[in-house]
Amino acid sequence: MTDTTHAANATKAGSSKPKRSDAAKRENRTGWAFMAPFAILFALVFILPIVWAIYSSFFRQVAEGGGAYGGGKLVNKFVGLQNFQYVVTSAAFWSGIGRVLLYTLIQVPFMIIAALALAMLLDSFIVKRVTVFRLGYFLPYAIPGVVASIIWVFLYNGQISPIVKGLAAIGINVDFFAKNIVIGSMANITTWTFTGYNMLIFLAALQAIPHDLYEAARIDGANGFQIAMRIKLPNVRAAALLAMLLSIVGTIQLFNEPEIMSVSDPSISKSFTPMMMALYTSRGTLTPSGDGPASAIAIVMALIAGILAALYALAERKVNQE
Repeated sequence: MTDTTHAANATKAGSSKPKRSDAAKRENRTGWAFMAPFAILFALVFILPIVWAIYSSFFRQVAEGGGAYGGGKLVNKFVGLQNFQYVVTSAAFWSGIGRVLLYTLIQVPFMIIAALALAMLLDSFIVKRVTVFRLGYFLPYAIPGVVASIIWVFLYNGQISPIVKGLAAIGINVDFFAKNIVIGSMANITTWTFTGYNMLIFLAALQAIPHDLYEAARIDGANGFQIAMRIKLPNVRAAALLAMLLSIVGTIQLFNEPEIMSVSDPSISKSFTPMMMALYTSRGTLTPSGDGPASAIAIVMALIAGILAALYALAERKVNQE
């Protein structure tokens, strides 16, 4: 009787396995069907441009034919790593890298500290209408970067700027396009735009902290400042790492601010940043021109951004472990 029961159970189990397998296959097909539109768009707008940039970086436009007097037509010629050699040996490229790094050292720490301070303020009991302030701080991020740059260029223009005229009225003459100030002027535009975005990252991390910790700290006699320093700050390290990584990657791609400001400040050259250098190289304004050298610049910049982000992540992990 027992053997018969076991045999029946085994038969039932064996017959049920294909059904579960068919159901799993249907679920997999359904999942792939839902993911297919995103996967196709991701491949078209992200993967394919990267593949094409890598491919084109090995070619350069050269003149072919025309005889001793020049002329001829431009053709794409395979040049191997010559475009990358041009990038890594270009003084203009490394000068642009230096400006971008200086810009990063000025802008990122100030923005992160400001975003953290605003988030902790909104998370405290001081601010009553959190939604209004949160929306107000985030609104600049909703403005496209080009539009924000145009607005600030107007505010920097010494002839029409109410800020410049107001400071001049009290005896302070400021030239926001001066050689030693222009990078700070660009950093101000980015800080104004992205502080609210990073504030939301910190605010989400703060609101995820269990409130039981606050209650226990208050029972032990901790005040608001001690709670902020000893409970809130240690629990937003992961958010700080994310914000710093996003900011480093973003600032390495500095383009909108100097490009728009160059309209009012001719001293901002076409190779002021590597991204500007890539654009004007592809347009034929800088030599060597064409998509090949421009793609090589973009790829080198992507590698530099990845290396900087990885170094920062490793340093942050090491500090947290200690």
